Amino acid sequence: MPPGLPSSKALYIVMEVVIALLSVVGNVMVVWAVRINRSLRDTTFCFIVSLALADIAVGALVIPLAITISIGLQTHFYSCLLVACTVLVLTQSSILALLAIAFDRYLRVKIPMSYKRVVTPRRAGLAVLFCWLVSIVVGLMPMLGWNNLQSLRDNGSLVTEDLLVTCAFETVISMDYMVYFNFFGWVLPPLLLMLAIYIEIFYMIHKQLNKKVTDSHIDPRRYYGKELKLAKSLALVLFLFAISWLPLHILNCITLFCPTCENPEVIMYTAIILTHGNSAVNPIVYAFRIKKFRTAFRKIWKLYVLCQDPAARLPQRGSQRGRSNDTRLRQNYDDDDL
Repeated sequence: MPPGLPSSKALYIVMEVVIALLSVVGNVMVVWAVRINRSLRDTTFCFIVSLALADIAVGALVIPLAITISIGLQTHFYSCLLVACTVLVLTQSSILALLAIAFDRYLRVKIPMSYKRVVTPRRAGLAVLFCWLVSIVVGLMPMLGWNNLQSLRDNGSLVTEDLLVTCAFETVISMDYMVYFNFFGWVLPPLLLMLAIYIEIFYMIHKQLNKKVTDSHIDPRRYYGKELKLAKSLALVLFLFAISWLPLHILNCITLFCPTCENPEVIMYTAIILTHGNSAVNPIVYAFRIKKFRTAFRKIWKLYVLCQDPAARLPQRGSQRGRSNDTRLRQNYDDDDL
């Protein structure tokens, strides 16, 4: 670390490094688990993979860049702006992935008999692509002109006429954009919509669970019981996302509506750590709340980290010798409960 770095900033950098490692490793495990587990390849987990990819990018790209600019690096204005916009794109993709997950679970409960006919893998893939395209448009809006360049020119904050600035998020990103367009337009409404969707999901599930079983051959309780358990897990993911990102957006509102108010450095660092830390918590939620993920994580750990073969037996014929580890991991998953 650079000499003379304040202790608070040094602690911030150490925490960011730990979060980056946890984010990358944990979310790579999520993608890997879906790849080797056929029963995790439905539409909901397609959106979960999209969310995991965004979190991997946060750990591998955004956090290192955030650490770099936190030490007061001087860069070209548009280079700093591109870094800030990358954060916005990934954040927006996470929000839209969570919204897609909420709609998907709603349809599973609302139209269980026709769900697979309505929500096909192709439509799910198109939905993921649409979410990323919208995220790119929303996140790159500052690159099209909604930024602080003119303000920096007016107050003489540019280091040189070559647009060199001391890179920081609030230096290049307009608070008008962050509050009015990003927060009030693309963060708060989706969060409120998801809250309403999950309330409706829980209401419909409990209504179905309270019904009396009239056909001894068809028991909806098992289906809706699983849906309730998974809905609780995904609602927890949404709740953690909200409490991780709302503090920073509240600070942005204070900055815009109360320019004379000061945000202490420790509070700002804490809010930033919360936003980045959210990328590391989702795999932990999946591991503790969803049995299929927990089983997949355990077997990946034993097979690829500890080099233990869970099958514990040798192939009996030469033609089986080339069977991959991934193939063995795919076995005995389909009957796992959520």
